[in-house]
Amino acid sequence: MAIERSGKRVISLFVLTMLNVSIMASLRNLPLVAEFGYSSLFFFFIAGVFFLIPCALVSAELATGWPHSGGVYIWVREAFGDRWGFFAIWMQWVHNVTWYPAILSFVATTLAFVFWPNHVENPYIVTAVILIVFWGMTALNYMGIKISTLFSTIGVIGGTILPGLFIIFLGIYWCISGETSAITFKPSELIPNLDNFDNLVFLGGLFLAFAGLEVSAGYAGEVKEPQKNYPKSIIFGALITFFLFMLGSIAIATVIPKENISLVSGLMEAFKIFLAKYSLGWILPILGILLIIGAIAEVNSWIIGPVKGLYETAEHGDLHPIFQKQNKHGMPTNLLLFQAIIVTVVSLIFPLMPNLSSSYWLLSAVSIQIYLAMYVLMFMAAIRLRYTRNDVPRAYRIPHPHKGMWVVASIGIIASLFAFILVYFPPSQIEIGNMLFYELFLIIGFLVMAIIPLVLHGFKKPEWDPIHPNHYSKKEE
Repeated sequence: MAIERSGKRVISLFVLTMLNVSIMASLRNLPLVAEFGYSSLFFFFIAGVFFLIPCALVSAELATGWPHSGGVYIWVREAFGDRWGFFAIWMQWVHNVTWYPAILSFVATTLAFVFWPNHVENPYIVTAVILIVFWGMTALNYMGIKISTLFSTIGVIGGTILPGLFIIFLGIYWCISGETSAITFKPSELIPNLDNFDNLVFLGGLFLAFAGLEVSAGYAGEVKEPQKNYPKSIIFGALITFFLFMLGSIAIATVIPKENISLVSGLMEAFKIFLAKYSLGWILPILGILLIIGAIAEVNSWIIGPVKGLYETAEHGDLHPIFQKQNKHGMPTNLLLFQAIIVTVVSLIFPLMPNLSSSYWLLSAVSIQIYLAMYVLMFMAAIRLRYTRNDVPRAYRIPHPHKGMWVVASIGIIASLFAFILVYFPPSQIEIGNMLFYELFLIIGFLVMAIIPLVLHGFKKPEWDPIHPNHYSKKEE
């Protein structure tokens, strides 16, 4: 049979929390947020209240009501049917094909910063590293969920949490020891000049940095006591991520002027300045290796989570039989292979753009739009399920029968739509080349990715369903 269930739950609360942290808390995002300087605290408040909290509350309720692998596919399907369930999980999955090259460019530049400092901005080296690492992580995931989650857990502790705490400590020590800061900590600097639209455009990127809490629902079938452990892991993961981002970005902003912050290599440059000041330069290569491990662990967490969610659609015949194949470890091998091929093609954009920061932002902008479309559907599904499936027990419920859900989900929808529009205005600090190319790339990229799942679902055939008598696995038997 194509669809098999082991029934074995191997993921504990601690491992699930670390998975949530690895999914969200990428230190590569710190330079992006550091662009705001001291006023980043204001934007953290906006992103936290209007996006992170609604995502956390809604994900916790839906995951404890439907604690099965599949996540957003199951939730939206229960609310709006197969077509939109398939659309939602497709958008969650496909946003990664533009996001993977973006985060792996951080891996490539960090690696170059340590071993080939004269080639940090070389697009060909960046592309080569992206492809080697991604295909390597794809091969790792062929070995099963237990090995995959173990790697992510170790990687996020050693490569994200520890370096994050270290740069926060360096930033605090820098300030209290009286060193010159690139930013001022005056109360008047806390609120940015909102008349300048450039102060808002990075907010979309910050939303993407906090996205992903619902992804770990793709592991729900392997989680021990999901009704109890899933909401706890969301709360713990969100808190750890929020404070790592907020304090870490301030640390970078204290030593690098806003106009000199590179979105790709800014973190390593900040570490270099800190360590040179305190004669600890020998630590830089070690930190570089740890950051690489942390970023790869994040990619690893994303590689299988959305894929497992997409694979759940096979149970309902929404997925072509060619993608329903599993290996002996229960991993969807053809889907993983298909994903790696698409990422390979998308990675070729790096040699075509003016610089790495522009490539990074363009890929992130497309990813933001695709992902936010899924979030709008998720929030809408949460509202509808309060009316149509209110009888389903939830270990966690947003307070108040319907008003609470309407308020929380509506805030999430409005924030998502606002951030969606923002990315059409490129930051002035980034050279994006031809403006028409930028706008068309976003519009066409989003429309193509949104139309594909609707077309695929339109061509769905009865024999794609595993229980159909003419399903390919039964023919093989």
